[in-house]
Amino acid sequence: MGLDELFCDVDDFCQLLLPAWHRQLLTGGERKRRRASRLTLGEIMTILISFPSSQYRNFKAFDLLHLRRHCRDEFPNLLSYNRFVALIPTALMPMCLYRHTRRGEDTGIAFIDATSLVVCHNRRIHRHNVFKKVARRGKTSMDGFYGFKLPLVVHDRGELLASRITPGPVDDREPVPELTQGLTGKRVGDRGSISHPRFQVLWERGLHRITNIRKNRHNTLMPLADTLLLRKRAIIETIHNPLKNIVQIEHTRHRSLINAMVHGLAALVAYTHPPCKPSLNLSKNQLNLLTCKK
Repeated sequence: MGLDELFCDVDDFCQLLLPAWHRQLLTGGERKRRRASRLTLGEIMTILISFPSSQYRNFKAFDLLHLRRHCRDEFPNLLSYNRFVALIPTALMPMCLYRHTRRGEDTGIAFIDATSLVVCHNRRIHRHNVFKKVARRGKTSMDGFYGFKLPLVVHDRGELLASRITPGPVDDREPVPELTQGLTGKRVGDRGSISHPRFQVLWERGLHRITNIRKNRHNTLMPLADTLLLRKRAIIETIHNPLKNIVQIEHTRHRSLINAMVHGLAALVAYTHPPCKPSLNLSKNQLNLLTCKK
């Protein structure tokens, strides 16, 4: 999606959101001046979404070397770098709502997994201050880290169905019921998402959990379709790579908690826009066979 198409999509969303949002805001009875910025909310969100997928690794270089040199026609009312950074928190709630509009359709097959979001090197944990009150030490199958976890739910075509950021030590099984709300069919996960009580809750909601068997559990028979889906669980692992290395959802240069949240949402939105994503390339008949639909 080009910059013009992105702006049109974001601006149409803002035109619908802002009137309803302003009517819902609570006030103390006092009349307050609502001064309009030179940059509209749609322009601010467009810049924030276009930054993660650019070749630049920090926003200041993106602003000085790209926006001011090559995007003057698209953004004639550009603000100074410091003023734009001060306006980033105003995009937090609209970006969160816009992220939900980019949700993929439920196809009956969902893959779930969590990845780490490191906020600093382990040697600098004791002197890290930006996320000191919210970040925690966590552990993955590879090593320990300091930061957050990002559980993701995607379908067979690589589109995001749900996401959530949790502290590092939170169990991967805890956010599963909330992440899979409204989904039906089959959910494929790793051994870390095995939990019998949660299996019963998901089963009652029409969602069947498929995982490998742990070494300390008895082996059970599994339909061939479920075995084939388990072999394709690596699709979500291939999504972690573009999220971290292309749209830069993980880096250690944040200087503000709110701005980091906006950046994370913008990175998720930036991932949803390109048409080519990791996919199983299943036909409709193959999808019906795997989900046991007639």
